[in-house]
Amino acid sequence: MRNPSSIASLTVATALALCLTAPAFAKPAATPEQQAAAIVAQMTLEEKASQLINSQPAIPRLNLPDYQWWSEALHGFAFNPHATNFPEPVGLAASFNAPLLKQIAEAISVEGIEASDAMVAAGTPLELGAGRTYWSPNLNIFRDPRWGRGQETYGEDPFLTGKMGVAYVTGLQGPNPDAPKIVATPKHFAVHSGPESTRHTANVNVSVHDMRDTYLPAFRAALVDGHAGSVMCAYSAINGQPACANTFLMQETLRKDWGFTGAVVSDCGAVRDISSAHKFAPDIVEGSALAVRAGLDIECATESLFDRNSFGQSDNYVKAVKTGKLAEADLDRAVARGLTTRIRLGLVDGKSARPALATSSINTPEHRALALAAAEQTLVLLKNDGVLPLDRKGVKIALVGPLADSRRVLRGNYTSRETADLPSVLDGMKAALPDAQITFVPAGESVSDGNVIPTSALLSEDGKPGVTMRYYPFKPDGKPAPTTLMDKFMRAFTATPAETPTTTRIEPLVSSELFTQPQLPDGGKAVASGFIVAPETGTYRIGARTIAGTFEFADKPKVEIKNGFNPAVMPVFQTVDLVAGQRYPFTFAVQVPALHFGELNWQRVSRQPEADLAAGANNADVIVAVVGINSTLESEESSIKLPGFNGGDRTSLDLPADQIALLKAAKATGKPLVVINMSGSAINLEWAKENASAIIQAWYPGEAGGLAVGRAVAGLANPAGRLPVTFYRDVTQLPAFEDFAMKDRTYRYFEGKPVYAFGHGLSYTKFAYAPVKVRLRDQTGAMGAVVETEVTNVGRRSGDEVAQLYLNFPAAPGTPKVALRGFQRISMAPGEKRSLRFELSPRDLSSVSPEGQTQVLAGNYTISVGGGQPGDQLPTRSITFAIKTTSKLPN
Repeated sequence: MRNPSSIASLTVATALALCLTAPAFAKPAATPEQQAAAIVAQMTLEEKASQLINSQPAIPRLNLPDYQWWSEALHGFAFNPHATNFPEPVGLAASFNAPLLKQIAEAISVEGIEASDAMVAAGTPLELGAGRTYWSPNLNIFRDPRWGRGQETYGEDPFLTGKMGVAYVTGLQGPNPDAPKIVATPKHFAVHSGPESTRHTANVNVSVHDMRDTYLPAFRAALVDGHAGSVMCAYSAINGQPACANTFLMQETLRKDWGFTGAVVSDCGAVRDISSAHKFAPDIVEGSALAVRAGLDIECATESLFDRNSFGQSDNYVKAVKTGKLAEADLDRAVARGLTTRIRLGLVDGKSARPALATSSINTPEHRALALAAAEQTLVLLKNDGVLPLDRKGVKIALVGPLADSRRVLRGNYTSRETADLPSVLDGMKAALPDAQITFVPAGESVSDGNVIPTSALLSEDGKPGVTMRYYPFKPDGKPAPTTLMDKFMRAFTATPAETPTTTRIEPLVSSELFTQPQLPDGGKAVASGFIVAPETGTYRIGARTIAGTFEFADKPKVEIKNGFNPAVMPVFQTVDLVAGQRYPFTFAVQVPALHFGELNWQRVSRQPEADLAAGANNADVIVAVVGINSTLESEESSIKLPGFNGGDRTSLDLPADQIALLKAAKATGKPLVVINMSGSAINLEWAKENASAIIQAWYPGEAGGLAVGRAVAGLANPAGRLPVTFYRDVTQLPAFEDFAMKDRTYRYFEGKPVYAFGHGLSYTKFAYAPVKVRLRDQTGAMGAVVETEVTNVGRRSGDEVAQLYLNFPAAPGTPKVALRGFQRISMAPGEKRSLRFELSPRDLSSVSPEGQTQVLAGNYTISVGGGQPGDQLPTRSITFAIKTTSKLPN
């Protein structure tokens, strides 16, 4: 037997070898948990603590490599500007197509592995995105349309969110959860759903009924059914305890009820918030100890935003152990769970990186085709009086609206996808309707954040395509190195850049996002200069987007730009008249800590939009108006304050006033009006419902969204998406944003009349349903039920139908009015008939008592199957059945 005193001299490889090469007669091969425990046993206290932070330093004496836990992939790998950009998750939910989402997640995993392997091979293993633990999907419930991050979710329904979450998790991780390709991390556990401005300080009071009926089921599905390997705890406090130290969530629910054994990571800064924001602990050391005792395994340290090599916050755990606030055994357990995750990924033995691929998997033709198919499936036809699809030969179209030629709006948030090459709706219309006469009419100034100025409109100082870029690092100032997030951020406003640039070169354009690799790793100033050359004479809004910097254009005064740290910042625009081909000089200086974040934007606009619209529509057969908002206005916590928007959230459900005026002017021309709305949340479309000839909800449809909209308008694609959220009339129909009770929220509990209901969506063809049959597997419902019917395409076009199954419950406290319990998206030719079969589990038949018990109630139930909710004027068939005995289910 090896002397225990020599264990500290073992390397990771030796420890693994000892675990894996034991004689067959002695014991089975060691599990990942046993391997992790063997490695942790060799670590010093300080080394253990270092492995609790997302940027985990190497331990050379143990041959343990660096590892970065932080990566993002909500709808595409976020840290590569060329990665395929799929539709925003709320749009993917509108597809009601879980198998499609699984395909998308599989594509994301392939691209992400290639990109992260490249970072590791380049010697930057601590760069954001270099690891294989992806902090996606967002499984919070979009309970209120004002929430800026609702666009990241799969909508307002727990069942739909759970099914889509399982599809994403299994697609990302692969078929074997014990040896995943990537580890998915559902977030933000739990209840988190705005407001953004109070997310660090809010104490959310939620009943156990609403927890288990609304806020927890999707997480349960992803972790129990989907076997997600990790989960992220949220910022806010729930019922008095911060989420990352919440014993009901972390211990009773996650570990005990659900049997979760994977790693729990914190949202970034959430551990700090336990003491500094929630005042739940007297200091950060005690707060860190509380989190680990509750079950936290990995802290996302806010230092990681600006310094990938910062490990300072690990000292809090060392102090906690030394002062008796944290037992070392609890620390060991947390470190071992994180290390177990890395072992399952194959990232400890040094053999995980693949050889460089001969052909890149990033944004392949197959993935681009998948992005287009996904974008088409997200589109929801809300209204159509017969004007769509347009006649493809000779139709005259006036294309208007601030988003008609916008590219940036397509991609949504949590992406660094370059946008200059993305086809806008204007491009998509031209591609789908080559024989049409399309007149593009620039809109007036609106809240659109414009497009990145392309290389074709830029010249460097010496007249070459692109811009002249100079990079100036900060001068040493003799002060101690900043250690806190705020200190590093404030350095952008106080430090002095060097007089001489370290690098001068020509860049194709100015479009560098939060998630791209920084040119100035320790901070500094980047200066872009050259000339802007307009392709057409006209009026433009030209501006710059950054955190801290200046912008000078032609003879205009220098503009100072100062924003809070967040990628959700709007450009500072100037309206100018440009002559085609003329050179206009500019200088754009960006000064930031560690992140090179700056962008040059522009947009064609009109100084007299209503007059130009009337002139453009004069000879048109139809007006197509592309309106909406963007993922900068509705966003994660930000400093934006504009009419209708505050700090990332919305204060109104209306379109911006200038866009409503534009739609009314279009209606006044007497021409048919088609409205294309782009948003990540519900918009009040009551006016359009009453006045437009057709409405398509397009969400933020991703890199192929412009093509998809064009194809749908032309009839090359038949829209069949369904709303994953309720479209309300205004905020007066809603409870207070800060009220997390589900009473009068979402279609399951809302008592009012919406503009458009959850599940609503039309098609260019029609469908009919046969009578519904239901068969209980036993009379108690404890074995579930089988529901069967038939659907027929009775129209003249091929198209998809989204068959939805809703359940009405026995009258009892705690039951919703109605609840989605099944859905299938099927493609059908004209005249085709298909059989549908829904397998309902006992949990699908269950509801939650006011006391929080999940149960299948005795009594009468009604099942409705059709193209939407019962009562939404879409074809639906119903049947009633009875369950004789109440049975309880595990929570």
